[in-house]
Amino acid sequence: MSSMEGEVEVEMEEVCWNAMARGGDRPVEIGVRSGWEEEGLYLTWEDLWVTATNGEGSSRVILAGLTGYARPGEVLAIMGPSGCGKSTLLNALAGRLDSGTNQSGHVLVNGWRQRLAFGTSAYVTQDDILMTTLTVREAVYYSAQLQLPDSMTKSEKKERAEMTIREMGLQEAMNTRIGGQASKGISGGQKRRVSICIEILTRPKLLFLDEPTSGLDSAASYHVMNRIVNLARHDGRTIIASIHQPSSEVFELFDNLCLLSSGKTVYFGPASLTNEFFAQNGFPCPSLRNPSDHYLRTINKDFDEETVRGSSSQSKTTAEAIDILVKSYKLSNIRQEVERRVAEMHRLEGDVVKTRSQASFTTQCIVLTKRSFINMSRDLGYYWLRLAIYVILCLCIGTMFYDIGHSYASIQARGSVLLFISAFLTFMAIGGFPSFVEEMKIFQRERLNGHYGVTAFMISNMLSSAPYLALVSIIPGAMAYYLVGLQHGVDHFIFFVVVLYASMLLVEGLMMIVASIVPNYLMGIIAGAGIQAMMILAAGFFRLPNDIPKPVWRYPIYHIAFHKYTNQAYYKNEFIGLTFPNIQAGRGATITGEEVVKDFWQMEVGYSKWVDLAILFGMVILYRVLFLVIVKTGEKVKPMIRAVLNGPPKHGIQVMGQPSTPLADATL
Repeated sequence: MSSMEGEVEVEMEEVCWNAMARGGDRPVEIGVRSGWEEEGLYLTWEDLWVTATNGEGSSRVILAGLTGYARPGEVLAIMGPSGCGKSTLLNALAGRLDSGTNQSGHVLVNGWRQRLAFGTSAYVTQDDILMTTLTVREAVYYSAQLQLPDSMTKSEKKERAEMTIREMGLQEAMNTRIGGQASKGISGGQKRRVSICIEILTRPKLLFLDEPTSGLDSAASYHVMNRIVNLARHDGRTIIASIHQPSSEVFELFDNLCLLSSGKTVYFGPASLTNEFFAQNGFPCPSLRNPSDHYLRTINKDFDEETVRGSSSQSKTTAEAIDILVKSYKLSNIRQEVERRVAEMHRLEGDVVKTRSQASFTTQCIVLTKRSFINMSRDLGYYWLRLAIYVILCLCIGTMFYDIGHSYASIQARGSVLLFISAFLTFMAIGGFPSFVEEMKIFQRERLNGHYGVTAFMISNMLSSAPYLALVSIIPGAMAYYLVGLQHGVDHFIFFVVVLYASMLLVEGLMMIVASIVPNYLMGIIAGAGIQAMMILAAGFFRLPNDIPKPVWRYPIYHIAFHKYTNQAYYKNEFIGLTFPNIQAGRGATITGEEVVKDFWQMEVGYSKWVDLAILFGMVILYRVLFLVIVKTGEKVKPMIRAVLNGPPKHGIQVMGQPSTPLADATL
């Protein structure tokens, strides 16, 4: 077919380019824009390339010289087979590319080179990362309190939340818990709409959606996309959605279509004219077939041995079909019209995107603390199961060492009891790590979308967990303390509980650091257990301090392990003030507690137990600060590492700032 080798003439009047896929109910003349179009957000990209480094010095092209645009009041669908670059294009436009990729080209917002700002753009991820213990109303309302400014009253924020819920058709599920694997809740389609609700509370002008219909049935997919399209139509929002394989009803909702294959543009233009483009290139959509199914089958070369039958009854391989369509698009009037429109939008010189105000730091801390406290109270695996296990363990300790007495043998027994409590009870704190990882996922999503900063999350997590850790420390601690018969006196018991409480806080902080580094909770549990095991081994019980090998174990592990200071505080609190009968020959009849601590356990007695307690609380603060530094440093270092690994861009310049930086970069 010689006409396929040259330019394919596609007759398209200007009104076609301003028509909707469902029949053109929005004819707009060139140079004339409606009210919300003037206030809306135009996004254009020109010669956009994205490459990935494979670690061996070579790179792989993911997106190859794409050009396109998105306008207010329209929905742009990005389609293509798996691995074609849909999500990569969406992430590149939103400034969310991971390290290891290199983006180049021109991406302009309202004709300016500027970064997207909080409140004017939002991103809905493919996975619905939600707090499963909250109801729909609670999830959206807490998010409204975090995102909306303090100038709005609580009643106004609540009204905004409920209005957004109604916009997405979730009023019947308002009081239903979201649910997850452990408990049944709302459906998958409803979860997707909750995710959208949370991101549109600020009424963003630009909305990115990564496969919003993934995992949904055809009915749920239609309802979700219909709500999204209504947002664009009624409010003049610019919406870009990557979508895998929409039904025919969903496909008819799209205004424009970007069809990709192996990172190349097969088609970009009005969705209603896609079939005409395919037909004129010899691949018409058969009657009674879903158009999207036909397009994807034609350009999917994962199964290259399959053939595509064109209108000339000649079969072609998928690779040949893709090559024909890509070349035809490059030479077509459609491509020229897209480039003309992109150039036109470059000259718009619209408003510069400004970051909208949001809740103050204090408000964010209060709201996050409330939300986290409720989540912890409803999640049995967070603290309640741990409390039950601690009670059982302390009953075991109490019965094993019941009424230990004050004999010489009780010195070793008391040391064993205190070591078990300081080491293994705190060690069990890793049991709540999976629940914390789920909360970390929510934090990472909300942080990346600019809802709040690392400091607010760190403070709120510590405040919300404090009452539960106190409960876990007091009840089991009292059982073990009085059943064993440790040193009498309320002051000694209170000090014992406070040290246990500080140790719990320390382990929580340690696991926060681990969670910020490792990719999943299974690796986190293994890493956290390994770190604590090394600290316990070098704590001065299994090998007395003077016998610990100096390289590595004594310096630095013994001195940086919090178990050293926990044991010293426990032993000073327990032994000092007591006397024990001495059975050693050549010494007095009794031995004092000070001598036990100094000589028997070889501990540092040059300072009091209160100094050890102060060191523990200092380490609590240090671990939280380390968590903050690791998260903040990771955000800054990843783009730098990517730039070093990938070298200078080969196809243009990157104009969207650092892709991995959250929108709320100014908020700690």
